[in-house]
Amino acid sequence: MNISVLGCGRWASFHGWYANHIGHNVKIWGREGSKHLEQLQTTHQNEYLSLSPDITYTNDLKLALNFADTIIISISSQQLRNLAKEIKKTDLYMQKTFILCMKGLEISTGKRLSEVFTEEIGEDCNVGVWVGPGHVQDFLKGIPNCMVISAKNTDISKHIINIFSSDLIRFYYSEDLIGTEIGAAAKNVVGIAAGMLDGMHYTSLKGALMARGTYELSNLIKALGGNNMTVYGLSHLGDYEATLFSAYSNNRCFGEDFVLNKPFSKLAEGIYTMQALLKLADKHHVELPICAVINEIVINHKNPKEELLNLFMRPLKAE
Repeated sequence: MNISVLGCGRWASFHGWYANHIGHNVKIWGREGSKHLEQLQTTHQNEYLSLSPDITYTNDLKLALNFADTIIISISSQQLRNLAKEIKKTDLYMQKTFILCMKGLEISTGKRLSEVFTEEIGEDCNVGVWVGPGHVQDFLKGIPNCMVISAKNTDISKHIINIFSSDLIRFYYSEDLIGTEIGAAAKNVVGIAAGMLDGMHYTSLKGALMARGTYELSNLIKALGGNNMTVYGLSHLGDYEATLFSAYSNNRCFGEDFVLNKPFSKLAEGIYTMQALLKLADKHHVELPICAVINEIVINHKNPKEELLNLFMRPLKAE
């Protein structure tokens, strides 16, 4: 089967590698002038992996869309709306299945990524999300993991799973698209908090962080119309090990470097997600104490130690 991957960063290149690894024909798209795309075209590798010479590359969006009926999108979440508009203009989106391999929310609206995509492409488009635990570095070592696919239509989820299942990734499907997307995005904010605790040598508080993080997010998911139990599945709690404890986690590393006053040059999606979640919480009258505290530290430059200790020493209440 032909698979096109829109994006050429860390996860996009992995999805291209993975699709090729399990026997599909792959074309990777990147924008004209992209240094990531240029590196892949020239060397067939980046700092994370080496790609098969069978994989082809293009900066022509129409060519990438024409190549395949199954399209993986793996870019920064804040760039999705603009890309969706470009896809819409091509008129090459009908009868195709789009898979959003991203974890985030649109900062300006607080909307989930599948909402953003369908707003631009149309409500009748076939779109699913692919999220869950795992790191590129571990997959490349042959370490298997479980991930989750979700879509409005379960048939779409099952179709995606049939295409991409292998011994390396065991897929499950979720019927709760709202909870899956919110959970996948929000775990990055908890990851930033975990990194801050590591940087302050308060790692033992991660257990409390995990317990309270899942609880407060379950309230938001319920308010949004999702299933509050989804937070305990692969998209959120199941992704905590990879996000809160791993040295490969960009969000955890950002939080740690932030409190240590070290520069951080990689993408930490949790920064954008944090602001979007607070908009949703305000709109739906839900408290998100962890999110609010990280916002105070990162955006309003409050003292990390004071803010985090105050978070865990809130007024006495039942668990």
